Amino acid sequence: MPVEEFVAGWISGALGLVLGHPFDTVKVRLQTQTTYQGIIDCMVKTYRHESLLGFFKGMSFPIASIAVVNSVLFGVYSNTLLALTATSHQERWAQPPSYTHVFIAGCTGGFVQVRGRHGGMCTQVLSSTQTAAYCLAPFDLIKVRLQNQMEPRARPGSPPPRYRGPVHCAVSICREDGPWGLFRGAWALTLRDTPTLGIYFVTYEWLCRQSTPDRQNPGAATVLVAGGFAGIASWAVATPLDVIKSRMQMGGLKHRVYRGVLDCMVSSARQEGLGVFFRGLTINSARAFPVNAVTFLTYEYLLSSWG
Repeated sequence: MPVEEFVAGWISGALGLVLGHPFDTVKVRLQTQTTYQGIIDCMVKTYRHESLLGFFKGMSFPIASIAVVNSVLFGVYSNTLLALTATSHQERWAQPPSYTHVFIAGCTGGFVQVRGRHGGMCTQVLSSTQTAAYCLAPFDLIKVRLQNQMEPRARPGSPPPRYRGPVHCAVSICREDGPWGLFRGAWALTLRDTPTLGIYFVTYEWLCRQSTPDRQNPGAATVLVAGGFAGIASWAVATPLDVIKSRMQMGGLKHRVYRGVLDCMVSSARQEGLGVFFRGLTINSARAFPVNAVTFLTYEYLLSSWG
């Protein structure tokens, strides 16, 4: 099984994470807290109380873990397409797969990166990535918890933060809720990522093909634009479930504990209206374009240079 896609996915994922994490922190806080009046208010208050470092809370943990998950996503996507079409990455622009195959491969990558289960004709791909993929839900939970810590860096007389770091956060959750507490919100994450990543890759492929002559590789500008708009399209679909996911992950910390995805949806809509499901959409879109443009450009560049 080709492994170049996994390595390229890891490197591109790490670059995208560093670029997008400050936006992600603002997005998470808007979705899980009601103390902010909007994006600018959240940014100003975060900077005023926590300095510039407040925007990078929780980044040290996912810089390796989420990058590995991105590696799984791109690796599973590419190898699923290989299983479906028998064409390698280098051959796909000359022999483009159908959009149905692209969507299936994207959904498979999205499902595997969250759940890591076996199944279907992609058993070889899934089994090789099961361990790394199944860790996304705990990593994402810890990231969200750390991003929601409002305490500034330690100062004399200031109250200590609830979590001293990612390891302390994981241990605390296990102590309070048991090991399964680390998987709070995992189903919402699965429902968010499985169809969304199918849309993500279909949008990217469609835009590249529309802007590139038949059987030619897309240029750097095309990849940047297609990757950016693919990110926006996927987040437009994903944001409602992203709100649910984040709220479930914060359950028990100044928030009610929801009985499941449906309970969280009904309770949130009843208390705050349907607009709550699109909270963070603007900042998600602003973050999605540069992050995914850089991610796809790095991914394509690495694969072409290694090919």
